Amino acid sequence: MSQKNASQKIKNSEESFSHSTKALNTFALRLLDWFETSGRHDLPWQQHQTDTPNPYIVWLSEVMLQQTQVTTVLPYFARFMDSFPTVQDLAAADWDTIAEHWAGMGYYARARNLHKGAKQLVEIINKTGDFPQTLAGWEAISGVGPSTAGAIMAMGLHKYGVICDGNVKRVLTRWAGIDGDITKSATNKELWALAKRLTPLENSGLFAQAMMDMGATLCVRRSPACQLCPLKDDCIAHAEGRETDYPVKAKKKPKPSKFSNALLIENENGEILWLQRPDNGIWGGLWSLPLQFVEKVDGKTDSKIGTHKQNNEVKTDKQKLDVRSNEKVYETEFTTAEQIINEWLTENNLIAKPVSNTLLDDAPIRHSLTHFHWYLQPQKLVIDGQQIAELKDRLAAADIEFKWLDKQKAQDSLGLPRAMIKVLEI
Repeated sequence: MSQKNASQKIKNSEESFSHSTKALNTFALRLLDWFETSGRHDLPWQQHQTDTPNPYIVWLSEVMLQQTQVTTVLPYFARFMDSFPTVQDLAAADWDTIAEHWAGMGYYARARNLHKGAKQLVEIINKTGDFPQTLAGWEAISGVGPSTAGAIMAMGLHKYGVICDGNVKRVLTRWAGIDGDITKSATNKELWALAKRLTPLENSGLFAQAMMDMGATLCVRRSPACQLCPLKDDCIAHAEGRETDYPVKAKKKPKPSKFSNALLIENENGEILWLQRPDNGIWGGLWSLPLQFVEKVDGKTDSKIGTHKQNNEVKTDKQKLDVRSNEKVYETEFTTAEQIINEWLTENNLIAKPVSNTLLDDAPIRHSLTHFHWYLQPQKLVIDGQQIAELKDRLAAADIEFKWLDKQKAQDSLGLPRAMIKVLEI
């Protein structure tokens, strides 16, 4: 291709962007100047000041930072590095140890992917002598998408890599005035094209960290600090005074609600029954109290569930589901262990009672997950030695993982979801 044709091709491609070639060409320079004086340079996983980058710590931090803020991640990252200083250590660890280290940070599928990914990486290292060296190689690792792979290439290997995560999309949609729905593939394609155009061939790792800092510290979701921004002079959203209108995202439907009893089944020593959740589904691989699904039914009452006081009358709007009358719900909402426990309780006429009889303390615990709000109601039941033996036999016959631990030992030794910690705090 002649130089003239190459220049014309670049010019034509630039016409698809909203800014001039000068603005596009100076974007990275302005951003990096700001980052040098005002960016964060003390995060434990940062690699831009090292001569020998470590892709392991960048991969670990990037997985943790998916949907979680830096301040939350920092203590978890430190714990992981203390216990698993190398990818080989992480791959060799048992799942319960990893779950305990991750517990409380949420989005537990990330921890599963991290463990699986560590095993994949060790296999690659044993075969090739090193971590993956290509974008495709990293995207083949469990839980690693295009932006995470780009971050690892740029920051963990000091090679060329492009990132386009949530923070970056917020910066770019505002600066370029991109008003398409970022959940749509066409808008996502446009954002990636712009991110690639702006990312310099040299120091793409430094640029990636600068973009992350820009989105996390200045170009934040609410009340962005536009006066401190090095890009404000040609930022379209700022010029229009519409910073918080970007990024555009389809309005989410209200989250549905689910209701469950959290059963504190105790033995005579005050130890509680804990079940390990299945690998798939919510809280996969973590430990939980047995749960009983409760269905919200308008116009019906059950004095033992969901009570509240209004005009000096006790009312309720939730009713325990007769699971045998709704097999679909039964199979969906109950793990195998919970089905066994529920059937055993019914056969033995055993009913758990609310932890407290006061209306305030008896209110459900509200725990929000990605797709729904979960209301959990702690209920207690003490069983004797013979009943414990019967229940153990049933669970063991089905190869169910379970433990009897008091509240403190459970928190110290098991990977518990944050929702279970809330229940124990009642």
